[in-house]
This record gives sequence, C-alpha cells and structure tokens, in this order.
Amino acid sequence: MKYKNENLKNKKDKKFTGTVQGSDKGYAFIIPDDETTGHDFFVPRRSVCGAFHGDKVLAAHVRGTRDEAYIIKILERGSDVCIGTYMRERGRALVYPDNPKQPEVFIPLSLSSGAKNGEKVVCKITSYPKGKIPGGEICEILGESGEIEAEELSIIRSYNLEEEFPEAALKEAQEVAKGRIIPDGREDLRDELIITIDGEDTRDIDDGVSLERKGKNYILGVHIADVSHYVKARTALDNDAYGRGTSVYFPDRVLPMLPKELSNGACSLNEGEDRYAMSCIMTFDGNGERLDYRVCKSLIRSRHRTTYNEITALLDGDEAVCDKYPDLVVTVKNMQSLCLMMEKRRERLGNVNLDVKEAHIYVNDGGEIVIPPAERTISQRIIEQFMISANEAVAEFLEKNGAPCLYRIHEQPSPEKASTFFSFLRDLGVKVRYDGEDIKPLDFQRILKAIEDKPYSSVVNKVMLRSMQKARYSEENRGHFGLASECYCHFTSPIRRYPDLFVHRAVKAVLSGKKFDKLVNFAHDAGADCSARERAAEECERKVDDLYKLYYMAERLGEEYGAVISGVTAFGIFAELDNTVEGLIPLEDLPKDNYEYYEEKFTLAGNKFSFKMGQKIKIKVADCDLGRMKILFKLLV
Repeated sequence: MKYKNENLKNKKDKKFTGTVQGSDKGYAFIIPDDETTGHDFFVPRRSVCGAFHGDKVLAAHVRGTRDEAYIIKILERGSDVCIGTYMRERGRALVYPDNPKQPEVFIPLSLSSGAKNGEKVVCKITSYPKGKIPGGEICEILGESGEIEAEELSIIRSYNLEEEFPEAALKEAQEVAKGRIIPDGREDLRDELIITIDGEDTRDIDDGVSLERKGKNYILGVHIADVSHYVKARTALDNDAYGRGTSVYFPDRVLPMLPKELSNGACSLNEGEDRYAMSCIMTFDGNGERLDYRVCKSLIRSRHRTTYNEITALLDGDEAVCDKYPDLVVTVKNMQSLCLMMEKRRERLGNVNLDVKEAHIYVNDGGEIVIPPAERTISQRIIEQFMISANEAVAEFLEKNGAPCLYRIHEQPSPEKASTFFSFLRDLGVKVRYDGEDIKPLDFQRILKAIEDKPYSSVVNKVMLRSMQKARYSEENRGHFGLASECYCHFTSPIRRYPDLFVHRAVKAVLSGKKFDKLVNFAHDAGADCSARERAAEECERKVDDLYKLYYMAERLGEEYGAVISGVTAFGIFAELDNTVEGLIPLEDLPKDNYEYYEEKFTLAGNKFSFKMGQKIKIKVADCDLGRMKILFKLLV
C-alpha cells in the first residue's frame, strides 16, 4: 500500500526521490537518487509520513533550508522482512529488530509459529497500519538469542543470502556433472606437471599452475576450471549463480555460488582426475617481463593437490615434504624465482602492496574459535602473482579483440580523500610528495616503503585503504590503480565469482569466432549487479567475523594486551590487537581531560593527554556487549 502526505507545505518545494535511512529516535534521513545533490536530507519525526528504513520515497525539499525535507509519498517498501528477537509481554507479542533503524513489528499470537520469548526469528511484514507499527507473522525461528549460531544466521538472513539451491538449479547441476570427459578438440595438457596450491581447508579447487624453464625464459601455465562448459547462459543454474554473484565465506560454513556437484565435483581440479579447463600460457623473460601469451580451451589432469603450508615447507628444505614431492623440488624453486621477479617488476610500476591484516578465523575440531595471527607466506605470494598475471593477459586479450569484458577496475583516489590522508601522514612526521590532481600508485608505494618499519605502519595501511576507491566491475576499462595495471579483469575463479564466468564466455566467443552481441548488452547490468552483490557479501562476512571475535574475546575478559590505536572518534578511541580484534575505549573511560576531536588529523587531544592513530597503548578486555556488537577495552595508563 502506498501512503501520501496530504498536507503538502508548498507546491513550489522541489521534489526528489530517494531512500530513507531510519533512526531509533523517530526522525529520518533521505539519500537522494541524484548523486549530484551532494548531501542527504533530514526529515523530522512529524514529516516521516509512515516511512521506514530502506523505503523508496518521493520527498520535497523545504524551501529556505539547506537540507530539511518532508516525505510526500512512499513509492516502494524497502523490505518485507524483519530479523530480530521475539518477545511476548503484557498480552501481545513484538519482534524487536536487530537493526535499530527498523521499526518493531507486532505479531498476532495466532501467527507466532510457536516462537518463545528471547528467540531469534525472521518475520514477514504483512501490514502497515496508518499511525501504528507494522504487523507481521513469524516465518522462521533461528534459535535462542545470544547463541552464536542463531546470531550468525540472523546476520546471514539480514543480507538475504541464499543457503539452499532451487530445485531446478540442483537438478541441472546433477545432470551436467554426469557428463563424460572427452578431448573434444581441446589442447591436451594431461601430461604437463600441473599442480594445485590451496589452503588446508579449501574444497573448491578452481586453479592449477605449471612452470617450465626454457633457457632464460619461464613458460607459466595458469589453468582454470572451465565452469562455462557446465553452466550455460540463461539456464536455471546460470540465473541462480547470477543472483548470488559470489560465494560467501564464514568461519564455520560456506554459501557457494554453485551446487557442490560442480563446486566440489565436476569443476574442482581434483588430483589425478581429468578436467576441462581454460588455460592462459605465458612466457616471461629473466626480469619477469611477459613476452607473449595465448589462451586456449584445454584438458588437464592435476598431478598433485598441495597446500600453502607444504609448498612453503618445501621451499624451506623440509625433508619430509621434499621426499613426498620429489618431482616438485626444482619446479617450485623456479616458481619462487619467477614470483620474486614479478614482484620486483610490479614494484617498479608502482604496485600498491597494502599490508592490511586479515584474520583467518575458524572453528577447530573441539568447537573452539581460533584467531591466529595473520600471515602471508611465499607460497601465497606465488599464487597471487601468477593469478594477477593471467588476469592481466586475459583482459588484454579481450580488449585487443574488441570483445566485451567485465574489467576489474580500481580508480585513483579523489583529491579530497588523498589530501586528508597526506595531512594525516604529515602529522605523523612522514614526508610526502604528490600531485594533488594526478595521484599515482608510485606516490602511495613510496609512503609504504617509508613507514614499513614504523610501529604505526599497519594503521597507515588502513588509513591509506580508506582513502582509496573501492574496486568494482565495469564494462569500461579504467585501469587498476592498486595493481598499477592498465588492463585487468577476473578470470581465475569462475567457481566462486560470476564475473569470471562472464569473462570465460567472452574468451570462448573470441576463440570460436562467434558473435558476442548478447554479452555486450549484458555487460553493463552485470558489472553493476556483481559489484553490489560482492559488497553485500563482504559486509556480511565482516559482520560475522566481528561476531566470532566478540565471542572469542568474551572468553578473555580481564586479560591484558599490547595494542595500536586503529580509530579515533568524538566518542572514544578504537584499539587493535595483533590478531586483528578491535575494541572501543569510550570517551568517558579515558583519563579525565578537556578533549577536542580533530577529524582530519585522526586525533583526540586534551590539555594533558592526546590520542592519535598508530599510537601504541596497553589495554585490558573490559566487556563484550552482544546487544551493541561491541568489544570494550580499558586503557592501562
């Protein structure tokens, strides 16, 4: 139902459309659809007109004010689902939403589905009575509020991520996975020494590598599972994969983009099994410069399924691993040599190698949450460099042939954000040189080199990351700032990323000489949709990681740690531990002083005490507040 505000204030007030950002105080904000407006609009409680968080609305700007507006009409409800805690009190039942910007929902007892007090639930909103809170019915009970699985599920549901596959997609996956492997005109590479290198717990193995020395040159093969052979465009399987956009990874589970019959079966490059692949075979000279490349449909057979730990151990000369893989000793050492040359070449180009810690959170066999210190080994760097090289070559191949591509673009930072970042550096005493109107990757690389041994290096990496644009997918090639690459795409993970599947189809169209009009028409929407789904998946993963960190630290109340100030706000400071866990020290718990917050300097300064990003401190774990999803630290002076 669409509501109208019949009491329009002035017919000359300028109308606009936008999305409501709710608040728990009753007022709201509107984010205009027209991005050129440059600011959001404030809507006082009296002018909200029954709109809730996420609703699309028609509104009007109040003349004589800079940013006040009132809502004229609700065009579209933002969501018909609410995730929260069910509570029955004084003869009626309500769902209190996890998101404080959303309204409470009234649940008739006959529609409560047997939910009990304190349970996490999903409810469908069925009515919006004028002047009252929405009404709804319980459609799923997730578990007891406060239990980690129920809390995790509530986060997953809030992002509308799919756990189950529709029947049509499942049946299709089961059918296509049965197909017999035949050469079918492909380049037969089954005699090549191809290996896979992945994490210990990886189940979907979508990339293999091979390397051969020819004189001073290196012949590198990057072999990627040919998912497009099984997932045809505009099928039920394809439509579902496009809707998901990406696989989503959590400490205790994975929500895959494709059913397990493909992701862990027919498309997984399992050791000793024939598999269809798309191969990018590149020649590099002794300086890591690519001399040539070719892309082909191939048939491969992985010789060994290895792990990052094994390859690192092999390079360290571990006898047991060398005895296990005697045929890999020379090849892996050559891989290391090529990797190091590639890194040096990228460094010359200005590659911005951010050292931002990422925790690998997992649940061990005993059910305990484990958060080890983040590390990046030589074997991970080898795979990273090889995959980047293949992605660049394939992007160039498609651009050269005038074919559609979903480029992975990363535009240069805006002058405003860069200026704030460089001001922060100057306050730290870091000397910087840059052209404010034409910032180059080399400018950022010089900074990273200058601070790599400083105690605040990890914080500078974080602030630098915030100053940069977010990478996204686009049908237009605008280069990749962070990699200092003029042409880049994602080709190497079609099992878990839809843009890679698009790229494979485009490559096949070029190789077969077929027209690609349909891909051209599809590219713009696919770029925008895949970018949006990637952002949602990343946000959900981050929130679930934060949830696990909260439960992890709840077992460590009172323990003391060294930390670095990782964020400064008007209401307190954030501190980060070595394992990436971050906690808040509220302003009222800091030493008494008259503090002023300097946003551009990332500093909270008083007469006696001052706190700024990168500063080392000692903390004690004070509290873990599940309701606010906050870890609270106490400063030890």
